[in-house]
Amino acid sequence: MGWGLACALALSAPGAQAGADPDPDYASRRAASSGGIDAASVRELVPLWSFSTGVLRGHEGAPLVVGGVVYLVTPFPNVVYALDLVHDGRVLWRYEPRQDAGAAAVMCCDSVSRGLGYGEGRLFLYQADGTLVALDARTGAPLWSVRNADPAKGETGTSAPLVVRDKVIVGMAGGEYGARGFLSAYDAASGALRWRAFSTGPDADMLIDPRRTTQLGRPVGEGSSLKSWEGDQWRVGGGAPWGRISYDAKLNLIYYGTGNPAPWNPAQRPGDNRWTAAIFARDVDTGVARWVYQTSPHDQWDYDAANEMILADGVVEGRARPLLTHFDRNGFVYILDRATGELLGADKFDPGANWARAIDLDPSSPGYGRPDVDPRFSPQANGEDAVTRGVCPATMGSKNANPAAYSPRTGWFYVPVIRLCMDFEPFHIDYAQGQPYTGADTTVFPREGGLMGALIAWDPSARRIAWEAKEPFPVVSGVLALSGGVVFYGTLEGYLKALDARTGEELYRFRTPSGVVGDPVAFSFEGRDYVAVLSGVGGWAGAGLAAGLTGGKENETSPQVYAALAKYTALGGALTVFGLR
Repeated sequence: MGWGLACALALSAPGAQAGADPDPDYASRRAASSGGIDAASVRELVPLWSFSTGVLRGHEGAPLVVGGVVYLVTPFPNVVYALDLVHDGRVLWRYEPRQDAGAAAVMCCDSVSRGLGYGEGRLFLYQADGTLVALDARTGAPLWSVRNADPAKGETGTSAPLVVRDKVIVGMAGGEYGARGFLSAYDAASGALRWRAFSTGPDADMLIDPRRTTQLGRPVGEGSSLKSWEGDQWRVGGGAPWGRISYDAKLNLIYYGTGNPAPWNPAQRPGDNRWTAAIFARDVDTGVARWVYQTSPHDQWDYDAANEMILADGVVEGRARPLLTHFDRNGFVYILDRATGELLGADKFDPGANWARAIDLDPSSPGYGRPDVDPRFSPQANGEDAVTRGVCPATMGSKNANPAAYSPRTGWFYVPVIRLCMDFEPFHIDYAQGQPYTGADTTVFPREGGLMGALIAWDPSARRIAWEAKEPFPVVSGVLALSGGVVFYGTLEGYLKALDARTGEELYRFRTPSGVVGDPVAFSFEGRDYVAVLSGVGGWAGAGLAAGLTGGKENETSPQVYAALAKYTALGGALTVFGLR
């Protein structure tokens, strides 16, 4: 099925919410008005002040700015700070939760937090131990708290809560521990549970209507998940929705992805393992699924579908469509009609992804929507205890959860990419609650040429990379596109960089105190324009460095990643705020 965008995607923001402060990016576009910051003036950007968090793990996510106050949350122990923007980051208040230190021990890929939620004068903190807390944004006083996840089962909290009208929505992490994934919606005023939808199991648990919930325009049918698992493996089957959530107010739908099935060893879980590694569209009020699409059926490589869903309208084959664009960990970019879930296109944004040749786009084909898997890179085909060599991408994916950006000015997407491959060796593992449940060893290494990452500009009309800025290490920061034609991102060595959105030319760089795995933001206050970013190496790409695995036997799985990175940066969390001279 051919497809293409006949014009630049529309500028309308489907998630606009009247009266919200700040205006939330419900569409996950990460596009902002640049004020006075453009391709000419960005060279005059200077650091105004910085703030040390005192925490030495990965600082993912972004600061949240409301009026003249900058709010941020650290990795575990999840300290929340309110800082005075115009008085050099003076601390207005500080909140440090009391939580079991054991929660950090069961966090898969560093003890990160991806940010705070905000609505109606309340901040929402999702702690590592799975507790959701509402704080008074003015004073930091706790208003209510509720336990959403249980670390004893390997369930933890890493994601930023999404506030939609009167609800706060959060997922959970824990797929590497066999935790059964679920998404929860709470009353923002009281903390009462409104609904909960599981990723696997009976239809009633998943809030799936077998006659009305569709995949690729067809009803999923009764027991769509149960029929795709052997026995009761779905009870420990993963599918954790630990990534970002998008929202379309007109359709009243939220969009999110589910994580990998458990264990990683595919021989232990025959079937498609629905609905892990899948995209869900759900009604905000009821949680009932409108549609679902599985990007990696029977995922054999840890290719979570948890990356962000970018919402923007476009024209496909002469017809205006409400679109959802998803750059998956598996190396393919998917375009779906976000109202119906119809698959409109799928291309490799990572030309080196070799696990599958293509996605079947023929609606009349029995394999419609499924990947054409190359058996040379299939652990299932090669068998348990055999090493499948040279699989690309590695488990970290061609892109991880750090968000891409969409620029209405160029009509292009700006995508942080990872260029690592792996050798994958599955083995049998028995489930034990609260213990790692992966069942595979991996050895990760750079692709030919040695460069491990890039920022790419993806042209959806031409279905190709328009330009790329190569990087020596994986790019695992978020991206920000400004209306002035500038794109910001961070590097693992610690640079904040600004590129020309049309050409990819580097216009600005500044070395922050540590590697950047956070998301740059831009905002204006009292007539001045600002850019801010969290630095603090860690997350999956820097977890080995954060844990001290830079040499010796512990480093055998990735010697060319962590040991090399240690020569360029060190641990340490900081917020740096920039402005024009």
